[in-house]
This record gives sequence, C-alpha cells and structure tokens, in this order.
Amino acid sequence: MNRFSQSLQTQRWDDHRYYHHSRINQSLHLISALSFLVAYALLFTDPIAAALVGWLVAMTTRQMGHFFFEPKGYDEVNHATHEHKEAIKVGYNLRRKLVLLTIWALAPLLVYIDPPFLHRFVALNTFTNTEGFVRQTGLLWLWLGVAGLLFRTIHLFFLKGTEEGLVWMVKILTDPIHDVILYAKAPLFLMQGQLIDPMAHVEDHP
Repeated sequence: MNRFSQSLQTQRWDDHRYYHHSRINQSLHLISALSFLVAYALLFTDPIAAALVGWLVAMTTRQMGHFFFEPKGYDEVNHATHEHKEAIKVGYNLRRKLVLLTIWALAPLLVYIDPPFLHRFVALNTFTNTEGFVRQTGLLWLWLGVAGLLFRTIHLFFLKGTEEGLVWMVKILTDPIHDVILYAKAPLFLMQGQLIDPMAHVEDHP
C-alpha cells in the first residue's frame, strides 16, 4: 500500500509540474474539478445528468485549459520539451485526448442516426422530443466515460504493469478533490495578472 501511495503521489506531482503552468489552465481545472464533484453527486440520483455535467462542463473546461492555454514550448522549469512530455505522459496525451473528444463530439450524431449496431452496446431508446435526445446522448456519454477510463487503465496494465494502471485510475477518479485543493488560489493569482505559475516549488521538490 505504501508503494501504491508513493506511485499515486508521483503521478500527481508529474501531472502538476509538467502540464499545469498556466494560471488560466489551473483556474479552468478548478472549475472542472468542482463540476466533476457535482457530477459525482448526481451519479447517485441521475447518472445521465451526471454525464451531461461531466462532459459538457467539467471535461470541456478541463481540456480547453490544456489545448488553448498551456504553454507548448520548451519547459525551462523541468528542462523538457513538449514532445518529450507528451511521449512519457501516463494518461491521455493531447493526441489521445483529441481522439476521445472526437468520439464524444460525434456521439450526438450517432444517437440521432440511431444505427442498429449501437443498441448492441448501449441500451438506447427511441426518443420523441429534444429532452429524450439529450438524455439518450447523455447515456451514451456516460458509457463513453466509463469505456475511456477502463480502456486506458487496461492499456497501462500491458505498458507499465497492473499496479501503475490502477494507480492512474485512482488518480483520475480522485483528481477533482486534489485539484480543488491544489488550484483553489489560481483565480486570485490570475486576477493579479500572473498568467504563468513560476513553479518555484518544483525546484525544491526532490
């Protein structure tokens, strides 16, 4: 358990120091984390609503920060290129995220077209109004979220071992709580005009 905890802390630390330099990105992660916590609560009462909140608010704000605001040049703090960081990324790097987000964006079209093969994987019902269409899309997004998490976890079993895959899964599921704590002050720094976290604490970290 101690090794598992250490691996979890290492993955969290690497994720922070490599991929969260922008104060805008950090602030968007705070919004995302709070939204994910709302989605977690909704899972107990309305899983489809949880999926809609998770994908439409939490995931979009989170990925906007990575795609549009996080620096892509040479990382002077960690002495690493963007390409190197993408290559060693444990979870979804930008290329993998783009694939996942493309599938997410196409999901409403699949629901609208309603091909017969879709019913083999997800128990979709015929919708008769806009609300029905939205809820059917939300159901498909719910399964996409589960599939995306399990796919990368199992993939990591083969790439890095079972423990590393399970550590990543636990990290992803607990990231909202961790991000709220870590980036609670990011909006304040942003309002003070600080666009990039100086990351002075990275140099003091072993």
